[in-house]
Amino acid sequence: MPPHRIALPATRTERNNTGTVGVGLTMTANAELSPEGWVRKQTEEILATGTTDSVGIDGRKVVLFTTTGAKSGKRRYVPLMRVEENGKYAMVASKGGAPEHPVWYHNVKANPSVTVQDGTEVSELTAREVSGEERDHWWTLAVAAFPPYAEYQTKTDRQIPVFVLE
Repeated sequence: MPPHRIALPATRTERNNTGTVGVGLTMTANAELSPEGWVRKQTEEILATGTTDSVGIDGRKVVLFTTTGAKSGKRRYVPLMRVEENGKYAMVASKGGAPEHPVWYHNVKANPSVTVQDGTEVSELTAREVSGEERDHWWTLAVAAFPPYAEYQTKTDRQIPVFVLE
């Protein structure tokens, strides 16, 4: 499938450890849509409206992440539940409680630079997998943002990974 080229009418904010690097840029990116029907439809709606505010799950907000394939190097859209605290975001690799990690997990491990769209704001952030007390904190935030995560954890023997993007 050819990549879906987009031009988001969004504010682009790049951040690093010292704060904001660039503001007010329009982002254009090449990325592939998910082959999964409902995920693809949700992503197409975000792209058509230019905002993640146009979609949700059970009335809860979604954030659109763009990752880079570990093997292919292709950019891929990943809409996930919005888990945010103080400008940092979490990516929860739940895959609905499946026994294996979602494919995007391996992409983020290999290429931690991730584009995040929340509403119309677009940021370039760096992901890192968290563990211990930090993971526990973000897991609590994730379950508060989307309670089915707790049920997903009971369906699998693996500890569902959590990445923090900052």
